[in-house]
Amino acid sequence: MLGLLFWVFLLGAIYSYFVYPCLLLILSRSKGKLSLNENNSLPKLSIIVTAYNEKDRIEPKIKNTLALQYPREQLEVIIASDCSTDGTDDIATGFAEQGVKLVRAEERLGKENAQLAAINAASGDILVFSDVATEIPNDALLKLANYFSSPEVGSLSSEDRFITEEGKVAGEGAYVKYEMWLRSMESRLAGLVGLSGSFFAARAQVCQDWDIHSPSDFNTALNTAKAGLVAVSAPDVNGYYKDLKDPKKEYARKVRTVLRGMVGLSRHKDAMNPSKRGLFAFQVISHKLMRWAVPWCLLALFVVTLALVSRSWLYDLALIGQLAFYGVALLAHGVPRLQEIGPIRIVYFFVQVNIAVLHAGVKFLSGQRMTTWTPSAR
Repeated sequence: MLGLLFWVFLLGAIYSYFVYPCLLLILSRSKGKLSLNENNSLPKLSIIVTAYNEKDRIEPKIKNTLALQYPREQLEVIIASDCSTDGTDDIATGFAEQGVKLVRAEERLGKENAQLAAINAASGDILVFSDVATEIPNDALLKLANYFSSPEVGSLSSEDRFITEEGKVAGEGAYVKYEMWLRSMESRLAGLVGLSGSFFAARAQVCQDWDIHSPSDFNTALNTAKAGLVAVSAPDVNGYYKDLKDPKKEYARKVRTVLRGMVGLSRHKDAMNPSKRGLFAFQVISHKLMRWAVPWCLLALFVVTLALVSRSWLYDLALIGQLAFYGVALLAHGVPRLQEIGPIRIVYFFVQVNIAVLHAGVKFLSGQRMTTWTPSAR
């Protein structure tokens, strides 16, 4: 029995990161690439910038948005204030003559609630959502609009790019490249199961069923699937933002993000029903649920391996491998400069992410939820 559990937990630990990508690659081969047409007439865009107490960053963000290449008569700019109290709203109102509209939520219920207020006030065919901290390249809207020339596209996710303190674009690590490849495969199959929350877009009709208690990036992907459309990743549409000023807060951000994702999925269990969502449900289970199960499987695998030691050289080797793996992560944590070595950085990042997922899982199972939102300092 313990031998069977060993293999079950091992499969659970590697499924989301290794087995699922292989299945995606096989299944997506039967799907053709997205066909795009040149835009003869550009759709009207409503850019919704969500803000809470952003007096130091809201003006540069508005100026960046107004400077983007797009016909001005086809562009609506809305600042969605989550009941800001620091003068953010006054600064936004100062741009009213340039067409910037301020929409203030009636009460502070979180980012998604402020977005909903803006959605109800928007008149665009395509709604573009962006955080204050995200800088949008000059030609991004034109590229974004081109994707919606395909009638099967319901929503679109940008790809994140990090900017260092020196103002340089950080190079893509192995994990980021892996995630972007995974997104491209999901786009081809049944669509993304989650968008980049800092910069994404969707058709207005996709945003009508808006759940303020679910992360907007997941909610939009789910609504896209419900509408029979696909959510796609756009590698040529980028959003640039700085690393967190305090790296220690990155862990808290990961916990918060995963917890909100768990809450969202618990509120929309139909997303995991193959009879209703088809291959999209397969992707949600594989990418979301099974990835959140990884730290639990790793813990169980370690315990079972301990119980099986001395029964076979295979289990002895498995224990040595696990101890070495976690030992490397612990050493990298104590000696940060070791994180500059590629393989060690991947091990450390993997362990750190799964500790955060485990932490979020404990919070979720204990009944903790998160609604209000405070942007991370960058």
